[in-house]
Amino acid sequence: MFYPLKVVLMPVLLGYSLGLNDLTISAVELTVHVGDSALLGCVSKSTGEKHVTKVDWMFSSEEHTKDEYVLFYYSNISVPVGHFQNRVRLVGDILHHDGSLLLQNVKETDQGNFTCEIRFQMESLVFKKVVVLNVLPEEPKELMVHVGDSTRMGCVFHSTEEKHVSRVDWMFSSGEPAKEEIVLCYQPKLRAPKGYPQNWGRFRNRVDLVGDTSRNDGSIMLHGVKESDGGNYTCSIYLGNLTFRKTTVLQVILKEPRTLVTPVALRPEILDGNQLVIIVGIVCATILLLPVLILIVKKAYGNKSSVTSTTLVKSLENTEKARAEKHIYSSITTQEVNDEEESSGKSEATYMTMNPVWPSLKSAPTSPPDQRSTRGMAKTEQAF
Repeated sequence: MFYPLKVVLMPVLLGYSLGLNDLTISAVELTVHVGDSALLGCVSKSTGEKHVTKVDWMFSSEEHTKDEYVLFYYSNISVPVGHFQNRVRLVGDILHHDGSLLLQNVKETDQGNFTCEIRFQMESLVFKKVVVLNVLPEEPKELMVHVGDSTRMGCVFHSTEEKHVSRVDWMFSSGEPAKEEIVLCYQPKLRAPKGYPQNWGRFRNRVDLVGDTSRNDGSIMLHGVKESDGGNYTCSIYLGNLTFRKTTVLQVILKEPRTLVTPVALRPEILDGNQLVIIVGIVCATILLLPVLILIVKKAYGNKSSVTSTTLVKSLENTEKARAEKHIYSSITTQEVNDEEESSGKSEATYMTMNPVWPSLKSAPTSPPDQRSTRGMAKTEQAF
């Protein structure tokens, strides 16, 4: 993404007791992200054959009340100092009054004012320029895109100076030990904004240069993303003797097929460790308690069966008792006619009493003989 520069020119003539008669001041503003590189321009527009004797870069911020050195140049030697030591270098052409500074791997603490001063030999004129640097949070270095979609990969070199892009290269690496593949190669002089077709390979007709190279923007658009497109994409922007590089990691997500939701198509989600422990615990507890539950059910069922059996037995006993009270008596009368009895005209009847015996689960005590049976037996005795 390109951020417009706010340029404010403030030429001022100040009188210094140190003998400096003229002081030219200009200020610009630049916005970058954490981790980016920034070119802080400092170019004097003075004409004539003037020799630069000294270049100083100073830094100040709201947190630091006192200015600190970033870099100084003297007698053809540039020396970075302080916590900028390994992140800055003088990249301007001193012979052409260019004292521009390249700041790499920008940090959040770099937000503030960078002041450049250029002094000339045998001149009281001092050229001074202030760059107000605004630092934003770091842009994501990884992009996630679905198969078949399109994605934009940014590559912007932030600079306060208008530098002409001489070349833009995009290379791809899958991360495996293999040679890099050319995604796009752009050279303005060749008037081939889409690079060399013979070098595109499998990216042919799927990559467009969408950035404005006049503003140091070499961003591209990748269309019809494939699963094999996942990997590292490295952009290189060349501005004369300067080279800016940025790497973007592309992760490709496979699209799930759209199918009807049926019980067969459903798949269990991957469970984490805690959920697995809980499920295993529930299963183990169920297995351990299952025998106890079976015993409880059997016991309850046994008690119920015992009560039912007892009730049935008592009912049968009551029925048998009721039936036993209703005796069925059968009397058989037998007449024995003797010659003597027939002659005398007397006859006696013999009675036999039959008592029915009913089966019972328990042996019942013998009931006393019926009065009618006793009388019958008495009559039999008399007959004899």
